[in-house]
Amino acid sequence: MGKIKTHKASAKRFTFTGSGKIKMGHPGRRHKTGLKLTKRMRTLRKASYVSSARMDDLKRMMPYK
Repeated sequence: MGKIKTHKASAKRFTFTGSGKIKMGHPGRRHKTGLKLTKRMRTLRKASYVSSARMDDLKRMMPYK
């Protein structure tokens, strides 16, 4: 049986932690940042973790990470 291909767009956006969680950056930080509040931009700076509802899909997309 052949290998499963990694979904490259997902591999660039998500990283696995040592405990098995998936870390992601927040969207909405690139364009139109002058219109957004400073507090909002500060909270978007921090990374967050993927919800448990999306974990199975992402593990299927990135089988070797």
